[in-house]
Amino acid sequence: MPNFPDWHGTTILAVRKGGSTVIAGDGQVSMGQTIVKGAARKVRTLAGGRVLAGFAGATADAFTLLERLEAKLEQYPEQLARACVDLAKDWRTDRYLRRLEAMLIVADRTAMFTVTGVGDVLEPDGGVAAIGSGGNYALAAALAMLDSDRDAEDIARKAMGIAADICVYTNRNLTVERLD
Repeated sequence: MPNFPDWHGTTILAVRKGGSTVIAGDGQVSMGQTIVKGAARKVRTLAGGRVLAGFAGATADAFTLLERLEAKLEQYPEQLARACVDLAKDWRTDRYLRRLEAMLIVADRTAMFTVTGVGDVLEPDGGVAAIGSGGNYALAAALAMLDSDRDAEDIARKAMGIAADICVYTNRNLTVERLD
């Protein structure tokens, strides 16, 4: 869409290790080559603190999806997979939702999913998932540290720092949420 600014930027990383699940997100929002915000909060707790969610993409679109996910979690308590599948189904078939440009990583104590607008609900191998412009850098770094003695939060923070060193759309101003 030529009338919309070229918004870039975020890195969201989820790590599960040793009974802990962590989702970390950077705070940078960029428009073209300009950083317009450095401390955006792109990671949230849902369902009374039992579910973590991080988003990449258009903020208003992501908030709409998070509200829909929260409703699905109320409809299907303690059934994260079912709530995510139902959200992805709605997202793909609803005319309004279909236009939303965002991605989510959602996790509880036992499961982790990447949810997209094309109907994907992907459970990552190895307990690590990442999205956003710096996602592949953070993912690679986290996977390399998984067999170390670092805990999930330490891995997430270090991997996000590595992504920030490589991706110009990622900064070191992190929001980190954790479930134990």
